[in-house]
Formats: sequence, C-alpha cells, structure tokens
Amino acid sequence: MAVRLTAMAEPPRPPRAVRLVLMRELRRWHWIASALCLAMLLMFAATGLTLNHAGTFEPEPRVTQTRAIAPAEVQKVLAAGPAQGEAPLPPAARAWLDKQFKVRTGDAAATWSAEAVELVQQRPGGQTTTVIDRPGGATLVETEARGLVAAANDLHTGRYSPKAWNLLIDVFAVACLVFAGTGLGLLLTNARARPVTWPLILGGVAIPLGVWLIAAHAL
Repeated sequence: MAVRLTAMAEPPRPPRAVRLVLMRELRRWHWIASALCLAMLLMFAATGLTLNHAGTFEPEPRVTQTRAIAPAEVQKVLAAGPAQGEAPLPPAARAWLDKQFKVRTGDAAATWSAEAVELVQQRPGGQTTTVIDRPGGATLVETEARGLVAAANDLHTGRYSPKAWNLLIDVFAVACLVFAGTGLGLLLTNARARPVTWPLILGGVAIPLGVWLIAAHAL
C-alpha cells in the first residue's frame, strides 16, 4: 500500500529571526554599495568644494595656438563644401588635421561660412577651436587647458563628458540610492536602542530642505 507524503508548510519565523535576517541583508548590501561608491563619493565630495570655490582652486587657462596652411587637396574639398550651416569636415580635412595638429574631429559638426570653417570641441577642463580659412587655407588651432581641477569639476556636472562617463554616473547614482536606503533601514532597525536616531534623521531632512526653501525664496 502506497503512502502519500504531503509536505508540511514551514512555520513562520518568529519576529526576532525575521529582524536578524533583515539586518544581515541590510548590512550586506550596505557594505557592497559603500565599496562601489567609495571612490566616486570621495571624488564628488571633493569636487563639490572646488565647484563652490572655482575661483580659488582653478588656475588661469593656458592657451596655445598653432598655425599652418592646408594643402591644396584639403582646400579643394573645403571649397566644395556647403556655403553655410553645420556639417562634418570632409575626410581629407580630418586626416590632415589629425596628422598636422593631432586634432581628431570625428563626425563633429563644424560651422561653415563663405569665409571659414570653424569647429569647437569642448572637453572636461578645456576646449580646442579649429578655424580654417576657405579662400587661402590658413588654419589656426587654439587649445585651451584649464587644469586638472577644472576637468574634475566638469566631470562632476557631466559637462562635455563622454557617454561612458555619463553611464558611470548613472551606475554610481543607483549604488548611492542602495547605500542610502540600506543605511536608513539600519538606522530604523536600531531606532529603539538609540533614541537620538529620529532627531538626527529629521535634522538631516529639515536642514537641507530649509536652506533650499530659503535660497529659492531669495531668488
């Protein structure tokens, strides 16, 4: 005679066991997120200070200019380009600029007019401006460098940054949300044993909110 065995439902865990499991998971994800956030968090904290005091930390821009005359074949393709508007430089012009000035323009759109073609390439901490005279081929490449602090400040805001950096900021933002959320969870689980928890949390919310409201009202 066959005996049918039925699985018995697992009894619910007592509240203390649930709390211990929750705290263990919160701690685990908190330290994982903190490890992922550490370098970026330090960088953003430091550049937050340098952004607020850019006049103190950023040096005067260093500007260098280089000149040359475009070869005849480059002048020819530029003469055949659009009379005005925005369009990428022809391949021959790109290759010459790369070889002559180490300027890589890619598919960046340049501004075309009857007199010249101008391309401004901005990057964290500086920019490169290329101007080619269409009638005569006279070329000026001006490079502006504002230093390492300015580059870090631009990366903080995401200005002129590559797509890979913007993606990294998104990943960092998610890790910060996990870090802050698990930290709040740990605070709440220990709130009874530490009565000062709630005043600190309320202060951490009220102070920034109050300063923001005052600043917004002042504007």
